Amino acid sequence: MTTTIAHWAAGEPFAGTSDRYADVTNPATGEVTGRVALASAEDAAHVIAAADAAASAWGRTSLARRTQVVFAFRELLNARKDELAALITAEHGKVHSDALGEIARGQEVVEFACGISHLLKGGQSPQVSTGIDVHSRREPLGVVGIISPFNFPAMVPMWFFPVAIAAGNAVVLKPSEKDPSASLWLAALWKEAGLPDGVFTVLQGDKVAVDALLESPVVQAISFVGSTPIAEYVYETASRHGKRVQALGGAKNHMVVLPDADLDIAADAAVNAGYGSAGERCMAVSVLVAVGEVADDLVARIADRTRTILVGDGSAEAGAEREADMGPLVTKAHRDKVASFIDSGEQAGAKVVVDGRDVAARGAAGGFYLGPTLFDHVTPEMEVYREEIFGPVLSVVRVDTYDEAVALINANQYGNGTAIFTNDGGAARRFESDVTVGMIGVNVPVPVPVAYYSFGGWKKSLFGDTHAHGVEGVHFFTRGKVVTSRWIDPANRPTGGLELGFPRND
Repeated sequence: MTTTIAHWAAGEPFAGTSDRYADVTNPATGEVTGRVALASAEDAAHVIAAADAAASAWGRTSLARRTQVVFAFRELLNARKDELAALITAEHGKVHSDALGEIARGQEVVEFACGISHLLKGGQSPQVSTGIDVHSRREPLGVVGIISPFNFPAMVPMWFFPVAIAAGNAVVLKPSEKDPSASLWLAALWKEAGLPDGVFTVLQGDKVAVDALLESPVVQAISFVGSTPIAEYVYETASRHGKRVQALGGAKNHMVVLPDADLDIAADAAVNAGYGSAGERCMAVSVLVAVGEVADDLVARIADRTRTILVGDGSAEAGAEREADMGPLVTKAHRDKVASFIDSGEQAGAKVVVDGRDVAARGAAGGFYLGPTLFDHVTPEMEVYREEIFGPVLSVVRVDTYDEAVALINANQYGNGTAIFTNDGGAARRFESDVTVGMIGVNVPVPVPVAYYSFGGWKKSLFGDTHAHGVEGVHFFTRGKVVTSRWIDPANRPTGGLELGFPRND
């Protein structure tokens, strides 16, 4: 029996009035487990209005009270994270331990938001001119929208909403229709934590819901994570409607291995970063750049490790002997699309070292499984190199020198993440300056920063000028105000008089 997944407004589920629905599928079995409401324009207006009705009072709520609610949410999430992980696995397909890891990284931002009071402090300058003081303050925006992707149904929204809520805003979350249940679970948890009704709302749907958020005069800001073409659309549309926007787009992340690197460590890192979460993450390593004579040995080590990966149902109950290492892809259509990239790479002349197209997965035959795939001798003109595949496909590109490796990275349209593996500190230090990429790992393959630093790339990996969480996130969800004041001292009252010239500081 399938369940119907609704919106969330004014502290409770909201069925909406639309007669449009989309199937929600368990990727491990291919079984349709639910249907999610796809909002009409009227449904979107109702959810946004619920947030608008709550925003002003929440923005005036004391900072102490707001942080208490965020901290209560943290405690509840820690106690019940297995419930959320099970929902993620059932609708996204990632293995249970990976789902718990996603929640843990999102929880870091919740914990960062618990200390937001320090970052909301204003400044003060007394007696800047005779009898005149100046102070600054940061205030919430009002209603903000979050449009999140399928690959991290908990973590990506948590990059944004803890900071937005702690800063005094009301949030409308538009999750992916592929795995929407986590959003309602989070909404119910916020209610249990004491968040007033309407401060966290959920709008389910497709482009109708997205456009309603981008065009609504009530919504003041949009945070988006997804593919580059959609990020561009979100940025252009929301900006045209007067909103501030942080739109994080696609990636093609390179991992450079220099000849002096520890090849066992590099091989482990390449496999973990290339195939974790079935490659469905914007920080996955999809290109390994082997410098000099290192390639043959490194490819052999990666291949040996790749062949040991257990693909299968990632739910906690699926396998008694051990949990699968990698689950299915999110939909059959996406599985087939990723497989078509493997076909393309093979036809273009890349060497298929490990082929995931005929994987013997543990689990139901109807699951959307694709095994880890390793290509060697990939060249930059191949489609498998140019395109963001978003699946468990790792391509090895061979270059002769460090300079060639850097040129390859900098020529790419994306600038999300990159990594270098080396024991040469000078080379690593130079690499940090040489590459035009927003997040860099030195012997760290997935350089996602901790929550008090900000997440985001360069070039076509980011539209807008503000990254997620950290100080940049706090500034994104607040705006500055400067107050210049003068209080008359009755013992030294000025004489006054007319002065039409530009005010002077004396």
